[in-house]
Amino acid sequence: MALITWSDKYSVEIKEIDDQHKVLVGMINDLHDSMKQAKSKEVSLEIINKMAEYTKFHFSTEEKYMKRFAYPDYEEHKMEHEKFVEKVLRFKQDYEDGKAGVSYDILNFLKDWLVGHIQLTDKKYAPLFIEKGVN
Repeated sequence: MALITWSDKYSVEIKEIDDQHKVLVGMINDLHDSMKQAKSKEVSLEIINKMAEYTKFHFSTEEKYMKRFAYPDYEEHKMEHEKFVEKVLRFKQDYEDGKAGVSYDILNFLKDWLVGHIQLTDKKYAPLFIEKGVN
């Protein structure tokens, strides 16, 4: 069973960004499956590395549009992105060093952060992006 099931309530009504959010949801679910099936550390680390890289790519997409359209909450939104990346990279390092494992605490943090960020923060920029022709 998936940890997160994509729902239209998560949609920002912008296909490019929704598709990227779906990839992130899939990666969190992959990490969840890896933990439940007691896959090797290497398998989990591969998923974590892909997630870290893809998250940076996704955030750069959002931030590109925010800058292009002079989104008024750009700095605050970018700071949220930076804090999240920092936390994920810290977890990744702890995992590589054997100081942390994949746990429900980590998985729930990832799930709650992503869902909350989409619903409370990303949906705020959507009307501007749509008005400017991003669809």
